[in-house]
Amino acid sequence: MRALLSLVLVLSVWPCLSQERVELASSRLPSDHRAQYEDLAVRWLQEYLRIDTSNPPGNELPAARFFQTIFDAEGIENQVFEYQPNRGNIWARIPATLKPAERPLILLNHMDVVRTEPRHWKVAPFGGEIVDGALYGRGAQDMKADGLAQLMVMVMLLRERVPLRRDVIFLATSDEEVDDSGTDWMIQHHRELLGNAEFLITEGGENPLERGKVQYVGVDVAEKSPLWLRLIASGRPGHASRPNDDSAPNRLVRALNRVLDYRPEYKVLPLVAESLRDTAPLEPSDRAAYFRNVNQALHNRNFRHMVERDDSLNFMLRNTIALTMLGGSQQTNVIPTEAWANLDVRLLPGEDPAQFLNQIRRVIADPSVTVEPFKPFSAANASPTDTALFASIRHIARLYFPGAPVIPRLSSGYTENQRFRQLGVVSYGFSPYTATLEEAATEHGDDERIRLQEVRRGPRLLYDVVADLAGGR
Repeated sequence: MRALLSLVLVLSVWPCLSQERVELASSRLPSDHRAQYEDLAVRWLQEYLRIDTSNPPGNELPAARFFQTIFDAEGIENQVFEYQPNRGNIWARIPATLKPAERPLILLNHMDVVRTEPRHWKVAPFGGEIVDGALYGRGAQDMKADGLAQLMVMVMLLRERVPLRRDVIFLATSDEEVDDSGTDWMIQHHRELLGNAEFLITEGGENPLERGKVQYVGVDVAEKSPLWLRLIASGRPGHASRPNDDSAPNRLVRALNRVLDYRPEYKVLPLVAESLRDTAPLEPSDRAAYFRNVNQALHNRNFRHMVERDDSLNFMLRNTIALTMLGGSQQTNVIPTEAWANLDVRLLPGEDPAQFLNQIRRVIADPSVTVEPFKPFSAANASPTDTALFASIRHIARLYFPGAPVIPRLSSGYTENQRFRQLGVVSYGFSPYTATLEEAATEHGDDERIRLQEVRRGPRLLYDVVADLAGGR
């Protein structure tokens, strides 16, 4: 998750309003309502973080029931689908009230979290404890705080009787961190509940906070696609006291050296060129010059060397290969017949997985080493930026964070956006929270946390985006 910058206060921690700011839906909320929503956000996120949805095994059904209890109490239409024992999704909807209605907006979040080791935390990872102005818990960054913000938007829209030109659909799914079975099941069995949606917001993007200032507002509009490969080397087995050059481990190591020495060619997507150009003003002068014209910069040897050393740049400009797992003999004194390794390949949008696989086979050039994909993934995809949703995000973000550019981004990771773009839904990764580098680093790590001032304020920013896109004008 991401945490939001606290601005000048007006009635609690509300950002100050400029003349243009009066357009914000949240500025029309009565002060007692604002305070109530802030308190609810803190209380409900504490309760949500206390539900252990570590995946595996997931056990997300109690989290779905948590949402359902609130939706039932608020009078919001909802359904829970237990598609496997103790695993489920929850769908909720606030229907459009204005005619003619436009296509729906989906607020998507996942309820599962990655596993963690409690002994490395200063507090219990599922305790929902507040320490030094921050709320700790697995999922505080990825992505229970985002799910909480989406929940609050639904409650605020209904309580404030916001006239809507679109259905606003809430969808919380299971199993995003492992197999995405929740989203896949929902699309396969209840696609009609998605209402031919036009837009979707889920996790992603980033709003980095440095020295008390938001550097930029990032909106993920494209993602790389995973291509997980397994190498299996075959060789002559035997007793390890008599090593042989044709052993499976030796063949595997030689193959891996060739793969790791291979450098996929640089490719500059228009999105990446735009993103780097927009961030150039935030960079030191030498980097800024490169960022303003990255196509030209790649002819510069110094810039290429810089890219090689900077993993925040490298992934945007080429397909990448990471060695992640190795295996061989079960005993030190036994040379095995086979040895294996797993590679996590990430492909740029537009790349052909079959062509890249064949290239890796040519690089290895050893018939005793097989290379095969071992998990299916979809081809990388992207959404355009010339849309009403991107315009709403840009408009609202600029009001909250004056001077911070709103930048479309290519994400190195995978989210459920991949699935929904295939259905024709414009899908973005966008968070209403900002985070310092230290806070962002707790995602999937120890002491995951979000500042309380962001819990209180983040839902309001998302509410303003949704009201700007879906509300009556």
